Amino acid sequence: MSDRNRADAVYAALLTRQGEQWVQPRIERTRQVLELLDDPQKTYRVIHVTGTNGKTSTARIAESIVRAHGLRTGLFTSPHLERFTERIMIDGEPIDDALIADAWAEIAPFVDIVDAQLQATGDAPLTFFELLTVLAFTAFADAPVDVAVVEVGMGGAWDSTNTADGDVAVFAPIDIDHTSRLGDTIEAIATVKSGIIKDGAAAVSAEQDAAALRVLRAAADSRGAHLAVEGDAFGLASQRLAVGGQQISVQGIAGRYDDLYLPLYGAHQGHNAALAVAAVESLIGGGAQPLVTDVVADGLAQVTSPGRLQLVGVAPTVLVDAAHNPHGARALVQALSDSFDFDEWGIVLGALGDKDIPGIVSTIAPAATHVFATAPDSDRAAEADTIADVVEALGGQVSVHRDLPDAAEAAREWASSSERRAVVIAGSVVLAGEALQLAADEDWKDGWQA
Repeated sequence: MSDRNRADAVYAALLTRQGEQWVQPRIERTRQVLELLDDPQKTYRVIHVTGTNGKTSTARIAESIVRAHGLRTGLFTSPHLERFTERIMIDGEPIDDALIADAWAEIAPFVDIVDAQLQATGDAPLTFFELLTVLAFTAFADAPVDVAVVEVGMGGAWDSTNTADGDVAVFAPIDIDHTSRLGDTIEAIATVKSGIIKDGAAAVSAEQDAAALRVLRAAADSRGAHLAVEGDAFGLASQRLAVGGQQISVQGIAGRYDDLYLPLYGAHQGHNAALAVAAVESLIGGGAQPLVTDVVADGLAQVTSPGRLQLVGVAPTVLVDAAHNPHGARALVQALSDSFDFDEWGIVLGALGDKDIPGIVSTIAPAATHVFATAPDSDRAAEADTIADVVEALGGQVSVHRDLPDAAEAAREWASSSERRAVVIAGSVVLAGEALQLAADEDWKDGWQA
């Protein structure tokens, strides 16, 4: 069997488990498997990232800066856009098929032991995400990596990733999301997320709602951790548009870093970069010693964040963004205004049914001249008509399309009538992944490749 087939078999095995939407506060199950494996997650340093929006980009930026320092890195993010190996990266590349298959073979006997114990007590077997976390931590130890940058799956305190002892806890902006699991107030959600702060560790936070910040400060104080907050201890000093991204200066915790090129669009990405710089300062210099500006610059220049305002097509311009909640939608709308010079936007919009569809649509639709409503290829997808109904209620122009290829073709045709028009595909990580695959398809390459 080829290594590719072996890796695909691992993913197939993961898919037989309860999916990522099945989330229960039961971190002890993941911890039990890791203990049987001799705790691989304790063999490297960890930057642990949570938040509602921006955590994937922040994690990717932090990993790139750490790697620029000559350290071997692991990066664990979710979900994936095209192939599951994207979630487990080593030195900036998706994990090798052979390595992921070998790591699966290593953990499988111990997974069987824990599954049997769970079955004996009437508990559900280990889930997709619990096993993926164990797989990532094991692969990082086998690599081995010096530093792992780990994105929380959901929440924080009881998330499987919290079995790692984060040297630095990182908090991207906290907002309302996953209310059925995390609570329906900022305080409740921040309380769950604050659980990633470890005793005596460092913590860095983006600017937060006052209620969230109170929770984070109290959690840090109770655990003897030092919390550095954007706007007080560090921040984005300046920001201006540049070809393919932006030029920024960051006032870090320990030093200032001027004239840095960040190849990502959107003011929010500049703030994510400042947060990532503060996280790496806290890890490498203990928050007391500045980083070398040239090294930071090298790290930022190499950053990619697929599916985050990613340019996938020209003539007409087509962007893909994974905005999947109102907070992400607000950042997207602001970025379209700040970073691009178009008069009209056609927005291909599809979302999952368990998301705040009225909140997403009501935020994005006013920025659109025309909404092309569709549905992601998922059994959790909301009907395109559901999205269209919200747009129509807002007085917007909308058309309904059976799938992404149909919607994207209609949007491109609409945008081709004027150089002042462009297209953005948004509303779901699943839809963003479909868009990237569509853009790479041979039959679609003409006009899509940037």
